[in-house]
Amino acid sequence: MNRSDLIERIALRHEGRLPAGDVDAAVRNIIEQMSAALARGGRIEIRGFGSFRLHYWPPRRSRNPRTGEPVNVAGRHVPRFRAGRRLRDRVDGARRRCARDP
Repeated sequence: MNRSDLIERIALRHEGRLPAGDVDAAVRNIIEQMSAALARGGRIEIRGFGSFRLHYWPPRRSRNPRTGEPVNVAGRHVPRFRAGRRLRDRVDGARRRCARDP
């Protein structure tokens, strides 16, 4: 599912009560706020869903796969997601039900 699919599903679920434009603005705002929180070094926790945090990859020495030349790779922060227990259980249960269906 991508952002457009999410917006469409929420708008359909609340059809007549919530215009698609408002849903789009809300989803964009949520993503923007989450990105800003991570950029400030914060942690995001959504109970029952999961949490986002930053992980630091230290600088390292690598190599160019084409030439074999050594390359210095700068350190960087990357977001990490850890699924919450309820999400893991729900996904696992759904996958097990799908595996049992003929």
